Amino acid sequence: MNEQFLYYIWQYKQFNTRNLFTSTGEPVTIIQSGLRNTDAGPDFTMAKVKISKTLWIGNVEIHVNASDWKAHSHDKDKNYENIILHVVYNDDIKNTTSKHPCLELKNYMDVNLFTKYKSLIGAASVIPCSSQISSVDPFVINNWLDRILAERLEHKTDIIRQGLELNKNNWEETFYHALAKNFGAKINAEPFELLAKLLPLKVLAKHKNNLLQVEALLFGTAGLLDDKGEDAYFLSLKKEFSFLQKKYKLQPLEKHLWKFLRLRPANFPTIRLAQFAQLVHQSSHLFSKILEVKNKKEIYKLFDCTPSEYWKTHYVFGKTSKAKPKSAGEIFIDLIIINTVAPFMFYYGKQKGDDYTTEKSLKLLATIKPESNRIINEWELIGIKANSAAESQALIELKNNYCNHKRCLQCAIGHKLLRQKD
Repeated sequence: MNEQFLYYIWQYKQFNTRNLFTSTGEPVTIIQSGLRNTDAGPDFTMAKVKISKTLWIGNVEIHVNASDWKAHSHDKDKNYENIILHVVYNDDIKNTTSKHPCLELKNYMDVNLFTKYKSLIGAASVIPCSSQISSVDPFVINNWLDRILAERLEHKTDIIRQGLELNKNNWEETFYHALAKNFGAKINAEPFELLAKLLPLKVLAKHKNNLLQVEALLFGTAGLLDDKGEDAYFLSLKKEFSFLQKKYKLQPLEKHLWKFLRLRPANFPTIRLAQFAQLVHQSSHLFSKILEVKNKKEIYKLFDCTPSEYWKTHYVFGKTSKAKPKSAGEIFIDLIIINTVAPFMFYYGKQKGDDYTTEKSLKLLATIKPESNRIINEWELIGIKANSAAESQALIELKNNYCNHKRCLQCAIGHKLLRQKD
């Protein structure tokens, strides 16, 4: 037995609630289990319990054994003085006088329920319910994924909130930082984000009408113009940056921070920087424009950033390759929408009380193709297929924050499986 299971039992009243009695023989009626408290203090607040003829409203503390009260030093903690009921699995101190009524659940519980729970969290598979999930109504799964998607967006917006605090609530600057980070994908996210923080958006905005200068600012601050190049384009960038660096007192990154190994040439940081330069050149007040878009096609249009002519025949400086346009493809833009655009729209709507924008972020994810990665493949192997980015994001969140931590008791799917009759 463990406390997590007892929290679940109490919260959802998964025991015989008739003819309950305290350890001293007083009848107990549970009217409301209360609200689960995940912070310091009693386990449940605002519970409503009738003991004998008196109605009590207050806190409930739960333990496996009644003796855990002293073992956890609650007898010395003022936060536990106003407990209205001490709920335990086993009252191992029945003969000891206690100032708090004690309810022992051991004889009111279905032993099979705990056996099911142990079987579920003890499963060796990466998704604990993999062998049972096919028996769960798809309606239950889909409703749970809708809720989990909102949780994932809430987690992502924590980073946005922190960025806004650092940037004095400047949405455009904060969006620029996040966008740069996601242009670097996982492998170059850190240097891209550092670059954006070293090169303020207001500096780029002053030169946005001159693509060469925008490129010089980005490549130069990235530390990629320190080599001895010979072609005219490289030398012109270097010349421009030499002037702009002194003007704005820019400090370039170390070149070694950028990763090229094990990347497809189309994903080289040089190509992503060239695309980012084109995006800056062709747009202004980008976040404001994104708030106005109505569908993904309009976003694709905003992010259709084909680099300058030089990059048509290059992946890196000074090395010619077969001519090929290197615009940001739909798959890459979809990732930008998933990781940057949708979370920013979601958080902006929440902050401004703009339900339309919040809902638009969710609908946007529902119109994008699902991601293809290891986690999504694991779900597909057990029959759960994502049909959109909204569903793939929810499944990633479910796997990372529920399945990986065996949080089956907090999961609607796990809850359904525990309550199913054999």
